Amino acid sequence: MNRFCFPLTLCAWAAAASLALADQAADEAAIRKNAEAYVTAYNNHDAKLLASFWSPDAVYQNPQTGTEVTGQEAIAAEFTDIFKELGDGKLAVEVKSVVFVSPTVAIERGVATVKQPKADPESTDYTAVNVKRDGKWLLDRVSEEAPPIAISNYDKLKDLEWMIGKWANEEQGSRVELTCKWTKNQTFITRTFSVTTGDQLDMSGIQVIGWDASANKVRSWLFDSDGGFSEATWTKKDKKWIIDSTATLPDGRKASEINVMKIVDDNSFTWQSSGRELDGEILPNIAPIKIARVPESK
Repeated sequence: MNRFCFPLTLCAWAAAASLALADQAADEAAIRKNAEAYVTAYNNHDAKLLASFWSPDAVYQNPQTGTEVTGQEAIAAEFTDIFKELGDGKLAVEVKSVVFVSPTVAIERGVATVKQPKADPESTDYTAVNVKRDGKWLLDRVSEEAPPIAISNYDKLKDLEWMIGKWANEEQGSRVELTCKWTKNQTFITRTFSVTTGDQLDMSGIQVIGWDASANKVRSWLFDSDGGFSEATWTKKDKKWIIDSTATLPDGRKASEINVMKIVDDNSFTWQSSGRELDGEILPNIAPIKIARVPESK
């Protein structure tokens, strides 16, 4: 082989690849521009112009009624009926990605949102198949589905919302600090804690409080810095929360106790422990201690 042949082949390949990427960038820009023009036609209730963005044999399925129509004329008629019911609704589209399956087929994915003046916006995730015909990109098929709804257990945990914030107790040189926060979607409450004597951190950990639908109860799981862990069920009675807890100590021994939190007012509660056992041995109860809310710093 000529010693110049291989480098020249590489150069030719690189030039072709660069040209293909440039063409693809231009095609993606055209598809995104079509999406913007489609939104304008939709918001102007121009069914005929809207249908022109679809291929002659495109299939459109109305996500509200399930009606399926084929071809630009039928699509225009379908959108004419849709616009009669739409009122002042406006469409917004966010194109998330455009992926090319071939030089003439591209998959567009995004979120479509219809906003009404006096109603919550309705959003769907859509997937659009775009085809290139006679140098023009057209819609061939679009599928829509509602985005997954994040499930929140707030209604089951809202009686514990008073705990959100920072709390502390200090007695005889020992300080206990608690910080309670909602997780995303208010599905769980996390409660971090630390026990300090003087300048020495004796223990810290985290507790996660949530709703157990299978047991129909509020439950919690706690993990401490010594390697111990516990789980508990929470029961509300008037202004008290009764927390029935079982634990595994770092050395493997088993323990159990019943803790009671009693709300005093918006800024304080008491905590006490009874029914304490360690490997079958009865331990003394812990008298109520008062824990106060730490004011938020400005």
